[in-house]
Amino acid sequence: MTSTVPASLIRANGSSALQAVFLDMDGTLVDTEGFWWDAEVEVFADLGHRLDEAWRDIVVGGPMTRSAGYLIEATGADITLEELTVLLNEKFEQRIDRGVPLMPGADRLLGELARHNIPTALVSASHRRIIDRVLGSLGRDRFALTVAGDEVSQTKPHPEPYLTAARGVGADPALCAVVEDTATGVAAAEAAGCRVVAVPSVAPIPPSQGRVVVRSLEEVDVPFLRTLIASPSAAPRGI
Repeated sequence: MTSTVPASLIRANGSSALQAVFLDMDGTLVDTEGFWWDAEVEVFADLGHRLDEAWRDIVVGGPMTRSAGYLIEATGADITLEELTVLLNEKFEQRIDRGVPLMPGADRLLGELARHNIPTALVSASHRRIIDRVLGSLGRDRFALTVAGDEVSQTKPHPEPYLTAARGVGADPALCAVVEDTATGVAAAEAAGCRVVAVPSVAPIPPSQGRVVVRSLEEVDVPFLRTLIASPSAAPRGI
């Protein structure tokens, strides 16, 4: 976990309104969910196995240990979880080194959050080595805190990553907004007590009480996020 913003800025928003915004990385801010699947397909092809496209929705958004473990079991591949994790990270890094496309609206939203001095954290199931490479495209100085999947004892869908982010910026989870693209991430954020904006990337996410589902980050701005916190019991909105 890394933090780059002074505590005086982190606590600038007071305690009665939106205190912080936490964002997932893959599929939410950067268009890399397909990168992970391509890496998995390639690695398993090298091992002599073909992945079923239907498995994609099962492994998307989850921690690598869960996704890799599922694929080992599904294919019967003769490889350990530790060995597979190394290979997948290497293949993924090869792809992001060629450039990381931002999701529509991501750059604008991050800039707007910075202009409003709203503490913003990147909370990802990806490992630190991956996050640090992607931060070069997103901008390190835009985040008060970054939380990696290999820096917590339990990653998404467990609430620990988002509770860690809230503690890190000195915020009440109930006054924090989370932007996520997968059901796994949404489950983690809601279990932590945060308000959630879901922007589905691969698999659909249904609307729910207090959860907003939008088509794109283009629909998300600071007034929208503040309203989400101010009216937590609002009827669900969905696409």
